[in-house]
Amino acid sequence: MRFAELATTPLLPADYLDLVNPLRSGADLRGRIEAVVPETRDAATIVIRPGADWQPHRPGQYVRIGIDVDGVRMWRAYSITSDLGRTDGCFTVTVKAIPDGKVSNHLVRRAQPGTIVQLDQATGEFCLPEQRPAKALFVTAGSGITPVMGILRNHPELTDVVLVHSAPTADDVVFGADLRQLAADGRIRLVEQHTDTAGMLDAAAIAELVPDLAERSTWACGPIGMLEALEEHWNAAGIADRLYTERFRAKVLVTGEGGTVTFTKNGTSLEADGATPILDAAEDAGVLMPSGCRMGICFGCVLPLREGAVRDLRNGEVTTAAPGDGVLIQTCISAAAGACDIDH
Repeated sequence: MRFAELATTPLLPADYLDLVNPLRSGADLRGRIEAVVPETRDAATIVIRPGADWQPHRPGQYVRIGIDVDGVRMWRAYSITSDLGRTDGCFTVTVKAIPDGKVSNHLVRRAQPGTIVQLDQATGEFCLPEQRPAKALFVTAGSGITPVMGILRNHPELTDVVLVHSAPTADDVVFGADLRQLAADGRIRLVEQHTDTAGMLDAAAIAELVPDLAERSTWACGPIGMLEALEEHWNAAGIADRLYTERFRAKVLVTGEGGTVTFTKNGTSLEADGATPILDAAEDAGVLMPSGCRMGICFGCVLPLREGAVRDLRNGEVTTAAPGDGVLIQTCISAAAGACDIDH
């Protein structure tokens, strides 16, 4: 093996094995896109064959996927939507292309079968408890349906389920045909709100649609504004402990003044405002950054702050560092609060 390493320098024998069999056991965890199946005009289900070391997920969990977009590797987290009983060994994520979303648009519109992606093991707590609820309510909007679809596909034992889902039109409902079939089969009671014609549903309207709401365990996933309205209503009703939420991005509560962000190893400096996460500003400038959930949960984006100040966009707290302090920050929820140097 040592002779082989010398002969193949700067590559290692394992690098050649990865070229021949990138999904082999013991390699970095990867997956291969097997198919891209359109769901709506701006959403698609990506079928991925994972490497040999992939571990089974729990319905409702998400997976971090790394993919090269225009020569830059970017990571995003997507809910797993497939049935655990698939016989082909694959799993699926369902992606909705968002305006200016580099990875989501690439996956929906440009990704091709055969593409190799990087993977992490599935994670997340937006799952049913071991003791299933007698009555369940799911409240979703847009791509917020994706973790719930994973739950519905894998928990046929749920017998009293209400799903309230919002989308601009009937054609924009991701998994629309599947959800309507579940309703026709008596698996769920489905309430569709088409916001282009009927407007947005608020928490009070949901309470009217579901009179026994207080008796139900509720899982909600969608835009921040919707989730906060639900949390406020459930708190006021004294049933906050029966509401579980999943956020795709952290909400920006407080902004700072911004400043020059310098990446000391990369040699890049950029001007960032006080409302944009350093992670986003860096990626927009072409800096390859570690990342994960992008909402302050997974700590996949942590980097050392060598000097300067950043502000936590969730609560406004300012973190400062002087050389030698050894301060670590999460770049996905931190914005520049003045000039700062990051060890990257």
